Amino acid sequence: MQQQTASNGCVQNGGAPSCSDDGHGDQAANGVNLSHTTQEIVRLIGQYLSNEGLNRTCESLMNESGCRLDHPAAAKFRQHVMDGDWIKADHDLQELRPLLGQNNNILDMKFLLLEQKYLEYLEDGRVLDALHVLRNELTPLQHNTARVHQLSSFMMCSNTEELHERTNWEGKGGKSRATLMIKLQSFLPPSVMLPPSRLYELLNQALELQTLRCTHHNTSQDISLNNISLLVDHCCSNDDFPVHTIQVLNDHCDEVWFCEFSPDGTMLATGSKDTNVIIWNVNPDSCTLSLKKVLEGHNYGAAYISWNPDSKHLLACGPEESPEVWLWNIETEKFLKVSQSPEDALTCCAWNKDGTKFVAGGVRGHFYQCDMEGHILDSWEGVRVSGLCYRKDGKTVLASDSHHRIREYVFDDLIDQHILQEDHPIMTFTVDKNDRLALLNVATQGVHLWDLNDKCLVRRYQGVTQGHFTIHSTFGGVNQNFIASGSEDNQVYIWHIRNEMPIATLQGHSRTVNCVSWNPVHPRMLVSVSDDCTIRVWGPKDKVPKPIGVS
Repeated sequence: MQQQTASNGCVQNGGAPSCSDDGHGDQAANGVNLSHTTQEIVRLIGQYLSNEGLNRTCESLMNESGCRLDHPAAAKFRQHVMDGDWIKADHDLQELRPLLGQNNNILDMKFLLLEQKYLEYLEDGRVLDALHVLRNELTPLQHNTARVHQLSSFMMCSNTEELHERTNWEGKGGKSRATLMIKLQSFLPPSVMLPPSRLYELLNQALELQTLRCTHHNTSQDISLNNISLLVDHCCSNDDFPVHTIQVLNDHCDEVWFCEFSPDGTMLATGSKDTNVIIWNVNPDSCTLSLKKVLEGHNYGAAYISWNPDSKHLLACGPEESPEVWLWNIETEKFLKVSQSPEDALTCCAWNKDGTKFVAGGVRGHFYQCDMEGHILDSWEGVRVSGLCYRKDGKTVLASDSHHRIREYVFDDLIDQHILQEDHPIMTFTVDKNDRLALLNVATQGVHLWDLNDKCLVRRYQGVTQGHFTIHSTFGGVNQNFIASGSEDNQVYIWHIRNEMPIATLQGHSRTVNCVSWNPVHPRMLVSVSDDCTIRVWGPKDKVPKPIGVS
């Protein structure tokens, strides 16, 4: 937008009334001495008022406070740039030189001015003038030679549209000049010229910090100054968090050991001691589940399930004595039993990130890597594992073992290395989507968070009762900012990932809660399963079914 000059001659819309030479006034018109911080606040408010077109109000504020938005030389420079008066703008640069301090970037600023001047000449069809700028002004600078060569190639553009497309430039006018001014401003100290829309930027930063501090912030909706009040701190209501019972399902007829949502968030798989895996359809609008199909025949029960990234195939393992892994195609209900020996105990499994291979292992020392047909591609002898997970590279496998450790294994290179050590058995573990944090359920200790890169214990979450039962915890919520775990005290615990004390304790189960799963696509939906044979769906308050007869 082209700048305007107020009737009193004060440059507005980023320009300013001028006072002392250091960018601040010494004394307000009413005789009050303003502190340095107060002067900066006044300037920020003045810039905001000016940007909103409240020029008279800005002028009054500046006059009464004795402050100004920008140094007079900077205000004049801005005006000449916005007017496209390149000769005067270049002269202004020399006047600004003493104000730049140690970071004297006059050459960079001059280059940007000449670049804009050159492109505007090309757009106007003033080819000779553009050529003069290129040969006699830009080239002699001996600065950014590669860009000069690129600029020279634009002379071959046959029309304005081609020029805009090749240069990715908006064309001559207020918009491109304002963009140029933002680039130029980055070289000017804030005491000389305020950064663009500085108050707006500070308010956005404050809002971002409030969002980070909100222990129940669990929405994918963008929070911005356009849809939130500045009059109070941002704080999400507990009513919008998945802490309310939406549904209780009793389709399993024995203890329910495991649950996991499909990667696309459309289905849930639950495994039980009753030998069945049940696949449920997810209704995200009502936060409810409906029966899709039952996968039968897991003779030892289904104690662990791993979804393929394609959300079509899954693996199911049994408890400690199970020698087989079931590979299901849930669309066709075809299955494949993967077993090397009746002596195997395959109780954990994991898919690699592209879904073409998986690993399976157990506490008797059998550790295999297999393809989609169940063929064993590689094996690692003597590794007694209780949990498995592929890392992002698709080659490295994390495995928790009987020595209370997690180690890395690379089958291709037959390399293994130590990652972390606990003092007590690691019952289960899972890794976040960024492949950085590991969440461990540790016998008699509870839930621990480890940084895999730094190999250090980050947090010990409080509240949960963890003995020697196999309990699975989970990352979840928007950006996986939350952690949830079952507990031997029949409750579900939820923490914000940064805080060790729980932000919610969910009651409803009557026996140990073995596993929880957070929907990866619909963060307002959480599921828990228990030895009480039930599946409980947790959601926000507005999804709680109303009593019959209540409209």
